[in-house]
Amino acid sequence: MAFSWLNPVRRLPVRFALAGVAAACFAMQAGAATLTLYSAQHEQLTEMLAKDFEKASGISVRVRDGEGPALAAQLVAEGAATPADVYLTENSPELLLLEEKGLLAPVQADTLKTVPEHYNSPTGAWLGVVARENVLAYNTTKVQASQLPASLLDLAQPQWKGKVGIAPSDADFLPLVSAVLATKGHDATVAWLKGLKTNAQMFDDDEGVVAAVNRGAVATGIINNYYWARLHVGIGDAATHSAIYHFPAGDVGALVVVSGAAALKASKNGDAAQQFLAYLVSERAQKLMAASHIDFEYPLRPGVAADPILKPFDQLSPPPIDVQKLGDDSQAAKLLREAGLL
Repeated sequence: MAFSWLNPVRRLPVRFALAGVAAACFAMQAGAATLTLYSAQHEQLTEMLAKDFEKASGISVRVRDGEGPALAAQLVAEGAATPADVYLTENSPELLLLEEKGLLAPVQADTLKTVPEHYNSPTGAWLGVVARENVLAYNTTKVQASQLPASLLDLAQPQWKGKVGIAPSDADFLPLVSAVLATKGHDATVAWLKGLKTNAQMFDDDEGVVAAVNRGAVATGIINNYYWARLHVGIGDAATHSAIYHFPAGDVGALVVVSGAAALKASKNGDAAQQFLAYLVSERAQKLMAASHIDFEYPLRPGVAADPILKPFDQLSPPPIDVQKLGDDSQAAKLLREAGLL
């Protein structure tokens, strides 16, 4: 049935992490549903959205946080027995995997229309929410912008030995590998990864990469734009010794990745799940994310401006890789292992 995410249900317990009198009062109202959200988005963002959705809709939200590929694999393993109602993640390949496995319920048509269709599943199985750009962070005392490479692939060349940081085990690195594979093929992707293995310093995650670049431990680092913006806002202008570089002219290094959400076919709370999806792309939620200083991603609802620290979305020059061409990351981890990076 058609409904707005604002259609209320009876008041429910506040998020399971919050205790006290309010939770006890809400709990007295029997028969209310509780939404279980598997989230691979950043915990601060997920908590903010869950609390605001509860406030606006009256639907309680339980959150299970984790890494995107791990949660997607868990959903595949759980199948029809999953307790999850909604899956929220940073990268579209995990959603595509769940779609291919037949585990997702169609998103309500009115909700899909809120976001330009090329950011959604072509079959309507999941919904784009926000987007982020792959960039190169660089230490401004160690390298000048004019010295930075025209292509991401150039970082595998000998002149960049010891000058680049990467986090190959971070889930955000997988779509970039998939993008190189989609545009350059297997052999060129493996050669690029082997070049990075020779040249790069390894870190556990993008936070580690951008922090190392900022303190001068490494000259450059491959990251999502989100991480530099969060670091900069956190430490202030005086302590920021780095900047971000946008790869030009549709280079694969300027990949824009969609963060999206889906309702699980096995959900026992289908209406509430659809309301949460509609909420995520509502003007209320999109503006909340953009103004939060928590989420430095690009809102996908037209007319909602991103945080001003970000380069305007319409000025980015990503490669022509849609969500289908990017795929489900099934080959990315294999190539990383083949190159010795995992």
